[in-house]
Amino acid sequence: MSNTIDASIYFGKIYALWLREFKVFFREKSRLVASTFTPLLWLFVIGNGFGSSTSSTAFHALDYQKFIFPGIICMSVIFSAVFFGSYIIWDRKFDFLKSVMVAPVSRGTIFTGKVLGGMTNSLIQTGILLVVGVIIGMQFTPLGIIETVAVILLLSFALTSLGLTIGSYMTSLEGFQMIVSFVVFPLFFLSGALFPLDKLPAWLSILTTIDPATYSVDALRNIILGIGSIPLGIDMLILTLYTVGLGLLGTLSFRRMKAI
Repeated sequence: MSNTIDASIYFGKIYALWLREFKVFFREKSRLVASTFTPLLWLFVIGNGFGSSTSSTAFHALDYQKFIFPGIICMSVIFSAVFFGSYIIWDRKFDFLKSVMVAPVSRGTIFTGKVLGGMTNSLIQTGILLVVGVIIGMQFTPLGIIETVAVILLLSFALTSLGLTIGSYMTSLEGFQMIVSFVVFPLFFLSGALFPLDKLPAWLSILTTIDPATYSVDALRNIILGIGSIPLGIDMLILTLYTVGLGLLGTLSFRRMKAI
């Protein structure tokens, strides 16, 4: 009975923190529009513009716009999840973080609630992109949608943890944005979102191998397009390992985080 009550209190705290992030996201409608507009710009402008001047044989006989569609989904998650770390700085500036940290809530619980909030934002954006995918002729099966959601949950957990880890050590929003720009662009461009992973130069192949986003892009290509350079099981295994590692890093960083 006591364990049941403790679990109920624990999940109630996480729910409260998640709900706060969820409401903040929906109240900032400009944030939702901006975070959706950029992936659509890449999908339609780069997808059609670059695709019109390249041969489909280089992209597994696929239209270039459809080829980059899984990468654009991952791009949306990369940017929204890592930049979600800036909200820890805003919370510190408005003393919300201080009020949470003096409450009877563990640092691990605060971290978990915030990560779930960031994951929810990424899922909403992914849902919008999947609807756009149907409009441009992508085909999804029920199993494929479930597997896509699983990949997005893993990637968003890992990268939201990374963003919150960086945010926990920063006090300046300008400094955070500068540091994060050195993180998100390599994550995106080295993920293979815009090009096939086969036949890369050795140095570029090494860099793509250590990028966690590479495995999410490849996993989504396996699931949505039926192509991929790595077996889906290995993609999911490596992505899970990154998720666990970055989750532990984020939890440790929150334990050392200062409220002011």
